[in-house]
Amino acid sequence: MTCIRLGRTIEAAGLAVQPNAERHLKPPAEMARLFRDQPEALARTLEVVEACRFSLDEITYEYPDEPVPPGRTPDQHLADLVREGATRRYPAGVPGAVRATLHKELALIARLGYARYFLTVHDIVRFACGAGILCQGRGSAANSAVCYCLGIIAVDPTEIDLLFERFVSAERREPPDIDVDFEHERREEVIQYIYRRYCHQHAGIAATVIHYRPKMAVREVGKVMGMSEDATAALAAESWNAGSELWADERLGEIGLDPASPVVRRTVALARELVGFPRHLSQHVGGFVLTRGRLDETVPIGPASMPDRYFIEWDKDDIDALGIMKVDVLALGMLTCIHRAFDLLRARGHAIADLADIPREDAAVYHMLQRGDSMGVFQLESRAQMNMLPRLRPEKFYDLVIEVAIVRPGPIQGDMVHPYLRLRQGPEDVLFPSPAPEHGPPDALERVLGRTLGVPLFQEQAMRIAIEAAKFTPEEANALRGAMATFRHVGTIHRFFTQMVDGMVVRGYERDFAERCFRQIEGFGTYGFPESHAASFAILVYVSAWLKCHHPAAFACALLNAQPMGFYAPAQIVRDVREHGVTVLGVDVNASGWDCKLEEATRCAWDCARSSAFARTGPAHCWPCASAVSPTFQPWLERVCHSPHW
Repeated sequence: MTCIRLGRTIEAAGLAVQPNAERHLKPPAEMARLFRDQPEALARTLEVVEACRFSLDEITYEYPDEPVPPGRTPDQHLADLVREGATRRYPAGVPGAVRATLHKELALIARLGYARYFLTVHDIVRFACGAGILCQGRGSAANSAVCYCLGIIAVDPTEIDLLFERFVSAERREPPDIDVDFEHERREEVIQYIYRRYCHQHAGIAATVIHYRPKMAVREVGKVMGMSEDATAALAAESWNAGSELWADERLGEIGLDPASPVVRRTVALARELVGFPRHLSQHVGGFVLTRGRLDETVPIGPASMPDRYFIEWDKDDIDALGIMKVDVLALGMLTCIHRAFDLLRARGHAIADLADIPREDAAVYHMLQRGDSMGVFQLESRAQMNMLPRLRPEKFYDLVIEVAIVRPGPIQGDMVHPYLRLRQGPEDVLFPSPAPEHGPPDALERVLGRTLGVPLFQEQAMRIAIEAAKFTPEEANALRGAMATFRHVGTIHRFFTQMVDGMVVRGYERDFAERCFRQIEGFGTYGFPESHAASFAILVYVSAWLKCHHPAAFACALLNAQPMGFYAPAQIVRDVREHGVTVLGVDVNASGWDCKLEEATRCAWDCARSSAFARTGPAHCWPCASAVSPTFQPWLERVCHSPHW
């Protein structure tokens, strides 16, 4: 580790390294033996230790005050903004169910003292919208009708019946966590606004711990051990499997390394030991911590590489443990692409300025997706998603929510995909087992799993099953939520097997059904998607699909201008848009700009003869302008079209 830090090999380390056995906290008896000639130093150490009475429990975090109108409290001001937003969201009148939901959420927010946090996020989103920066909230915030009315998210939680308790819960006593995506090319403007508003003494970015992965570990260990670059590159290429077979002797021999070599053996052994070890502290992608007092009086801070920017030397788990609220200012390339497409369309007279301006539930969009035609579409452009689309055949928005969530390791390993597709495509009746009459209504599971045909696909459904069918308490359901880990964390959901299965059996459910249900939910311990997260992404899925369906030229142009992003190289995007009937002209030093742009299509058959589209389709029919070409001119146009002078 010392040689990695200093950039030296073991042979050249010299006196820079120390014996490994010295790097640990020694017991008092050992310290007394080592410093037996300086007993006064040990005594002084004890005096200093006894004077250090600080505990992390003493940290009192105070959220910064947000400006509110005179005579109003933060809770009252938040309620005013929500009422104004609800009027905009529901111009025909706020439904009674929405009013009840808003009243419930605002009451809980007031009781927990989170109003200022919501005002902060609303202010940041308001700035972005005023500056013409496209943004959208996602994650568990999509469970909140308050966030919807404030304009933070675009998903109406009343339409898809999301679970507000997953976002804010009185039992959890955890601060809310609102993630907001901004255009990746303009996020820095939002960050600078936060610094201007709160100043550097009160705003900082959280840290994240970067751990060694196999490829990085073996490269750095190989350099320290003096191996050649070719040898370390060969080992790094074999690092795809992080299990017990990582760098097995058989594979070492196949890639030209001697498994018996002491250097190779030592390199592999040390690299295996290093995998998962913390490497360095880095900045979080966008988690801002805001404080009322000075930031350095609450948390340790350090200077970032960018001038006048500071980051907190704790990661998000440390911050959450102390109840410190953070605002996630994230970047998303698809928002940049969509905004660029909107700009291109507005320049040609289309009245599109925001995500809400896109027509809802367009049948042509769903027909395109049912064919698997989704290159460039947000979240649906992978090969796995392209293969799933013709099988799932989405017909409405909620189908896109399912599509986003179902092609994930959790549902696949939990054996949810095939049962869901079979029920969706076949004539089978969906059966919802009922509990014993004394343990609840017979349609309890139908209310939870009805829209996913009896198959639990989302984390929120797993929580509801635990509450409705196994009678988990809110605290136990929250523990289950924490065990259903997402992304790179390892879940611990298996600990709830006995409690959940036995709880369902006691209430009249068949043990086989209970175990099958738990096995499906257990898939979330690997990678499960919250319904709220999938719903937020589904908005962008639909918008990007609508652009591809109705304005393929503008969408492809925006994709090229927003690179790098997505799965596909620019050449593949160009080939795909040509297959959709769009003429793509080559780069011209006299005509091209910095970005790709839309050109007015010529209506002249003579000009069309010069285009690559005409050369490809033949002179009998001018494809770009759909004009028939006179037979008299066909031979001449064909010669011109293939002439090197053109």
